[in-house]
Amino acid sequence: MIKFKAHIDIMPMEELLDPQGKVVTQSLHKLGLNEIDHVRIGKHITLTITAASEADAKNKVDDACKKLLANLIMERYSFTLTQV
Repeated sequence: MIKFKAHIDIMPMEELLDPQGKVVTQSLHKLGLNEIDHVRIGKHITLTITAASEADAKNKVDDACKKLLANLIMERYSFTLTQV
């Protein structure tokens, strides 16, 4: 068995409004940082997984994202795996 570390990024779909991102963008502008625009707020999740192979680990992380970690109606996700 091989141990992997997964880094998962979950972001709201581009087509949807991001109220948190909008508030942060407005706040940055109020601070004089007008060059920063279109802020999107998401989640970053790390986890470790033990699997027989990298392909097996990818399948398990993908299942975890689809079944629990991401709301597929409103969010998209991507992840990377590194062996530890």
